[in-house]
Amino acid sequence: MKTIDEPRLESDLPYRFEYLTEFMGFDEKDIAAIHGAAPLLAPLVPALVDAVYDKLSGYDATWRHFAARQHGYKGEVKGSVHELEMTDDVIAFRKEHLARYLTKLVTEPYDGKLVTYLDFVGKIHTPLSGAKAISVPLVQMNALMGFVADAFVSTILSLNLDAETQSAALRAFNKLLWLQNDLIVRHYQHESAIPAGS
Repeated sequence: MKTIDEPRLESDLPYRFEYLTEFMGFDEKDIAAIHGAAPLLAPLVPALVDAVYDKLSGYDATWRHFAARQHGYKGEVKGSVHELEMTDDVIAFRKEHLARYLTKLVTEPYDGKLVTYLDFVGKIHTPLSGAKAISVPLVQMNALMGFVADAFVSTILSLNLDAETQSAALRAFNKLLWLQNDLIVRHYQHESAIPAGS
């Protein structure tokens, strides 16, 4: 039986990621399957991004977050969910970020730099990022991750891959999105410890 330093899981990101990948069986074969799918998935990223934003725009609970000042965005902010339109600059800005994120998932080496980036994706959606105006409730993040996971599955199934390659890709992306989900949820655990009004 392997001994795990549980407190260290909360304080040491590389250690946490190593534990998760080992436990889930996310290994070099999974990374190869993800990278192998990249040439087929990359051209589909714009359509996937559009699908995500079409979904987000359909609910005030998700769309309202784009009416607030976005991390790194310097342009105009509408301030009202009812004024916000798909053609607004802030939406184009966020779409670019999502496209870059999806591209990184399928092309970047799975090293410490990428793990830090995946962790920041979780952190940026909470007040811990320093953007007090952006605090996306965990239920909305879970809804989004579920939608993205299903979109990946649907996209992979549409590629007409041979059965072995398709199975490897589906399993690899499933594990990857669970890894990302953990690196989102961990910041909500810490968020609950933030004193009100801080």
